[in-house]
Amino acid sequence: MNNTESLPATIEGIEGSILFTQNYWSNAHTVINQGGTSSGKTYAIEQVLFCLACATEKLVITVVGQDVPNLKAGAVRDALSIYSSSGALQGMVKSYNKTDRVFEFCNGSIMEFKSYENAQDAKSGKRDYLFVNEANGIDWAVYTELALRTRIKIFIDYNPNSEFWVHDHLIGKPGVQLIISDHRHNPFLSGQVRAKIENLRESDTELWRVYARGLTGKITGLVLNNWALCEKVPKSARLLAAGLDFGFTNDETGCILVYKQNGELWIDELLYETGLTNPDIAERLIAAGIGKNIDIVADSAEPKSIEELRRLGLHVTGAKKGADSIINSIDILKRYTLNITRQSVNLRNELGRYKWKTDRSGKNLNVPVDSWNHLIDPLRYVALNKLCTSKSNKRKSWLPGVNTPEHDFAGMHLLK
Repeated sequence: MNNTESLPATIEGIEGSILFTQNYWSNAHTVINQGGTSSGKTYAIEQVLFCLACATEKLVITVVGQDVPNLKAGAVRDALSIYSSSGALQGMVKSYNKTDRVFEFCNGSIMEFKSYENAQDAKSGKRDYLFVNEANGIDWAVYTELALRTRIKIFIDYNPNSEFWVHDHLIGKPGVQLIISDHRHNPFLSGQVRAKIENLRESDTELWRVYARGLTGKITGLVLNNWALCEKVPKSARLLAAGLDFGFTNDETGCILVYKQNGELWIDELLYETGLTNPDIAERLIAAGIGKNIDIVADSAEPKSIEELRRLGLHVTGAKKGADSIINSIDILKRYTLNITRQSVNLRNELGRYKWKTDRSGKNLNVPVDSWNHLIDPLRYVALNKLCTSKSNKRKSWLPGVNTPEHDFAGMHLLK
């Protein structure tokens, strides 16, 4: 990691990485950031946007996400972190409208966070700078309308699970710069997180290529592809239980609510956070309306935590594990259509990464990769304790894997 090269003059309190530098100094009209997990690409781009907004009067900067829940869980959260870390930046921001997700600067510039339902919706408004966050979740037609109404520069970022419109229409074209990054380019990441990402190589080389090296992949062999997106849980759906997985330093504590209606499951994300003690967990769940009358199925490998939560007023039981409990619970879940609420952003991300281990020849093994499962595991716990395995439900296939060849790109700029 070379983090010693000179940085542009920025706002006091904003400490930039090499990825910040590359984006700040780029002369390209469209700067594409293809990166692995925890590379810091979104954070770096938003640092650049804050610096631009403060340096020039009356700029309009639009940050676009797939939907509002994705924005709140990612780009908006990062922007608020950048804002709160710099007293100098706070002095340059006149106000932040939480409802509309708009920063208004003292010099008349604004930074807005928006999502668009379709191409027609994207025709409204013009801007100086555009940042398309997690672009593989946004339609090409929507991007096209936004790009046509952007005057100065476009930034794009994404995890390269598979090829999409960026690869088909933008990379290699004049005025387009591709920057590939991974966790090694993020100087603020802990060694433990780095080790966790690198350990993917032991279980699945394709996941490792995508998430540890930021290279375009062909993510196939997903464990659960029988899911669909829904706006919310129907009022008439019956709550089966909450599922809870314990984490702390590097792993998130995850909790979901599982409902059933008409032979289908409806899942809503409730909690996904690191650094929570058991009293913290109890406080979060009680505040979310989880009382003594709601069953919580938790990881039975944590009997001490389960007992402590019971003493704090929650009705918690351990998951019924056994020799083949992982495969059995997955088999149960595959018998249902899984309706995942739009606000369950982290669960949706996990489902897009949760896949079978493979051998060296690429053949799927009957064991899932033990990563990105802090919400999937509690879903399995509920399946083990609350769903009848003898019931036969019609299986449906959703979101089929994309299998497209990788190729070299002209004009690619790979960070060293």
